[in-house]
Amino acid sequence: MTGVPASATGGTGAKPAPAGKLGAAVVNQASLWNVANLLTMVRLVLVPGFVLLLLHDGGYDPVWRAYAWAAFAVAMITDVFDGHLARTYNLVTDFGKIADPIADKAIMGAALICLSYLGDLPWWVTGVILFREVGITLMRFWVIRHAVIPASRGGKIKTLAQGTAAGMYVLALTGPLATMRFWVMAVAVVLTVVTGLDYVQQAVTARRKGLAAERAAR
Repeated sequence: MTGVPASATGGTGAKPAPAGKLGAAVVNQASLWNVANLLTMVRLVLVPGFVLLLLHDGGYDPVWRAYAWAAFAVAMITDVFDGHLARTYNLVTDFGKIADPIADKAIMGAALICLSYLGDLPWWVTGVILFREVGITLMRFWVIRHAVIPASRGGKIKTLAQGTAAGMYVLALTGPLATMRFWVMAVAVVLTVVTGLDYVQQAVTARRKGLAAERAAR
């Protein structure tokens, strides 16, 4: 199924669609190789590069950690733009729906695991954040037949806090900035837990309503 009207293909003997309408129909088909998906792919490629930069020379060289921060920052920026472009210009694809959240979790998970491995971040912090992120992703798939749970404002603030905190830990900061990053991460952890509980409540409610609607339809 191409999405182009049958009359535009000539297969039914009907009058072909005008060139403008045919062009619009083709444009509306989001290609796999659109700019939003390319940004997602860039983010996926940046993950191993980021890990290599962060762990280079034992992981304690300030220069290499600055390079790692630059890769992390680019990944975070592409995360903002790919979703916006996909929604604004109708570039949503099945690949993007799957790859985008994977890329998000991959870059953040890589940063947290590497930082804990280097001893800069307690493992329990990494565990709490990763448990929440993976759990909510699985929960979205659990209720997707009944409803799509959109990202909330709290969830977006949580993502910003996590990215800011992780980025500050990637940099070799000292003094007041090193103290500040602790509190930024503390805020990120609290938002992670609170928004996670909110998503669980939404998922349970959505599934309950969906099952009730199915029973009523039968």
